[in-house]
Amino acid sequence: MAPSLRKGLAVEAARQLAPKVTQMAPGLTQSFVREALHRAITGVGPLPPAAQAAEAQLREQHGNVDKAVREVIQNHVAYAGVEGFATNLGGLVTAAVVAPANIAGLALIQSRMVAGIAHLRGYDLEDPRVRNAILESILGEDAVVKMVKKKQLPAPPMAVATAPQHDPALDQTISTALANELIGRVIGKRLAITVGKRVPVVGGAVGLVADAWSTWRVGRYADKEFLPRTLR
Repeated sequence: MAPSLRKGLAVEAARQLAPKVTQMAPGLTQSFVREALHRAITGVGPLPPAAQAAEAQLREQHGNVDKAVREVIQNHVAYAGVEGFATNLGGLVTAAVVAPANIAGLALIQSRMVAGIAHLRGYDLEDPRVRNAILESILGEDAVVKMVKKKQLPAPPMAVATAPQHDPALDQTISTALANELIGRVIGKRLAITVGKRVPVVGGAVGLVADAWSTWRVGRYADKEFLPRTLR
């Protein structure tokens, strides 16, 4: 079987397994996703709060918001691609909740990145609508489009962030969907690594590339969704 086909089957198996994992361990749903977002916004370990870090990038780019957004994305892609970094951050999140460190660490990095983008574009990170939009962005464009089409989500992130009022029912819906998505990504990556171990060096590289690529795609989607709300 071709390596690309084996990898594809591994990822598909992970997608099917993820919902079963969250059913067996409810702590893998709303708890760790919301905790990761909270820590991303308020700061954790070596990482300052998302808004503070984003403002630092804005100063470096002399007030150019779009350039600052690109820097925020590039920085977090680098964090996600550094072996062990996401896992170590995940340990800070999982002290109070049940979630594998690599999954929680990736949620933290991507939440922080999207929160930084949202802040730079003029959104209030304390607004529950914005927080739901941040988590929805991490699902990725393909997943959001499918869920909106199936009426599992009401609208894309931009519309959720600017909705007339907060819908509390969305909190758990988005958190659970994101938990399933993140678990699927990580399990798929692990299966792909196992497959890749048949080729020297490839296995280790798969994990780094997968996390970095996933983070870049989330960043580009958030960049597109969080349109400017205020002029600086």
